[in-house]
Amino acid sequence: MTDHGTLLIVEDDEDMRHFLEEELSDRGYRVIGAARGPEALLRLAGAAVDAVITDLKMPEMQGDQLLAELRARDHDLPVVMITAFGSIDSAVDAIKAGAYHYLAKPFRIEQLLATVENALREKRLKEELRRLREAFEDRRFTIVAHSAGMKKVLDLVRRAAAADTPVLLTGESGTGKELLARALHAGSPRTSGPFLAVNCSAIPETLLESQLFGHRRGAFTDAREDRRGLLLEACGGTVLLDEIGDMPASLQGKLLRVLQEREVHPVGAPAPVKVDVRVVAATHRDLEALVAEGRFRHDLYYRLNVITIRVPALRERMEDLVPLIAHFLEKHGRRLGRSGCALSPEAMEALRRHHWPGNARELENAIERALVLGRDDVLWVEDLPETVRARAVSLAPVPGGPPRPLSEVEREHILHTLHEVRGNKAAAARLLGLDRKTLYRKLELYGIRRPQPRDMA
Repeated sequence: MTDHGTLLIVEDDEDMRHFLEEELSDRGYRVIGAARGPEALLRLAGAAVDAVITDLKMPEMQGDQLLAELRARDHDLPVVMITAFGSIDSAVDAIKAGAYHYLAKPFRIEQLLATVENALREKRLKEELRRLREAFEDRRFTIVAHSAGMKKVLDLVRRAAAADTPVLLTGESGTGKELLARALHAGSPRTSGPFLAVNCSAIPETLLESQLFGHRRGAFTDAREDRRGLLLEACGGTVLLDEIGDMPASLQGKLLRVLQEREVHPVGAPAPVKVDVRVVAATHRDLEALVAEGRFRHDLYYRLNVITIRVPALRERMEDLVPLIAHFLEKHGRRLGRSGCALSPEAMEALRRHHWPGNARELENAIERALVLGRDDVLWVEDLPETVRARAVSLAPVPGGPPRPLSEVEREHILHTLHEVRGNKAAAARLLGLDRKTLYRKLELYGIRRPQPRDMA
């Protein structure tokens, strides 16, 4: 019999309690019974339950008192109240206190079943949302998304994570497609399984087939032992096929079979093998154009194109530039023992003016290089790569112009930095090369209050 979950029935009427236990057990639930509130709390201490069904009027401990105890122990535990018709006002009060729903006696068992099923469905949804949120907040998958474009991308990733359909990530090199694929895996029901990635353009065709689909011993020269292949190694998890547009035509049909039939055929094997894996593909190329040219199978393209997520280039999401700089300064500064380094205004301006053809990967490399080559806690234009320095401009005062007080320049610089990081004082302090206490002291000194939402737009 299918186990739909564990229910605790709290009912002082013995006949009613036994009736509910039998009916719910027949419907596939595991049922624990209790005649009083104190007994119910003892049962809860020894077993995990998914929902509680309790009478409202009981000796020793009323149902609303039991509800308060249950809410204190587990705020998300659904509690369904059963009450006589004359006590509906009390039942409504229980709903306000946190009960999931109430049923007035007499009720049909179908009503109770529908209520319990809805309660458990909502509980599972809350748990799934909490798990997804924790996965996306995992520091291993730090994804900066202040811009509207990246927020939309993350929303699509979160929504696609719960499904098991193929996902196609498109965008220029260096935009973070693999990072998003890892976040998609971490937010999926497969998160406890492996995540494996392979670059289809970096491995020769003869080796790629064996890498992906595996081979049997003796299938070809140097095949001295069986190899399972990545698609089998990743069973229960996710495989990222990076640069799918460069996959040889001879292997595209085999991949289509994996997606359609859920099986792989290792090289030299007499029969295919079932496989349980989610496929995520990524490319910087225009697959539609490759299909039109006959270089990519149209049926494979449509099978991969169930959910397509386009990752914008860094130049299309410049709102994320300064937060990304703060993130990379912290990430590599901590690793290199250079925490607390800040960029000079000229260096920051050079980064803003650069076109970033290599996207976030190029920016990360530029920050890491500056941290390695910089001689002090301020990173100067000279510490940046030549391609970035070419767009640097002098921020010195115009000759003949009136000198400005240092305090005025510093105040403007702090305000501008806070604006760029949307009021995140920790990120602003890192960019300015200040500890938090010093930043707070300067905010007080210059009369800078908490930035308003309109200033962060």
